[in-house]
Amino acid sequence: MADIEAAKAAFNRFDADGDGLITADEYKRAMAEMGDPYVTGPVAEAVIAAKDTNADGNLSFEEFWKSLQG
Repeated sequence: MADIEAAKAAFNRFDADGDGLITADEYKRAMAEMGDPYVTGPVAEAVIAAKDTNADGNLSFEEFWKSLQG
């Protein structure tokens, strides 16, 4: 996904409270809403941690965008 507008739309789908950060709980909830009920809390935490370059426990748009760049 190289289109930044599509990436922003996807990010906003995960960022349920609109604070500009995706938490593990938001990630888990969004995945369930998109049809993947198998993403557990620990799995969501691992996904966020793998992309969380500043180790704050959340995923910013910049981190999300960077992870899409490959």
